[in-house]
Amino acid sequence: MSDSLFPPERGWFHKFRDAFRGLQAGSRRQNSFAVHVPAAIAVIAVAAWVGVTRVEWCLLVACIFLVLTAELFNSSLETLAKAIDRHYNPYLADGLNIASAAVLLSSLGAVVVGLLVLGPRLYVLFWG
Repeated sequence: MSDSLFPPERGWFHKFRDAFRGLQAGSRRQNSFAVHVPAAIAVIAVAAWVGVTRVEWCLLVACIFLVLTAELFNSSLETLAKAIDRHYNPYLADGLNIASAAVLLSSLGAVVVGLLVLGPRLYVLFWG
């Protein structure tokens, strides 16, 4: 392989700049962020309202970032798949479906954690 295929070594500033560009591209191109971000904001607001513990905050924040990270991986695979082949390709379709399943599983796990952490407090506030 020729060295000209690879960009020159980049410094930390450029790596972070590119990472923020990736965050911007991934979040703008995916309408799923229009669901995930408001849900995350709602969870944060409810958690602040009911006064969760530090450990519970850690669990909730970790779940939020896990879901958003899974969504970004899914977005990156979708972008790469479009660059590889614009026509239907069963292998690419399987890969994209697997990535979507990862987002689904992380989202379901986050919902379970959210219910375990916030559910009892909300139950006491409204029905207890």
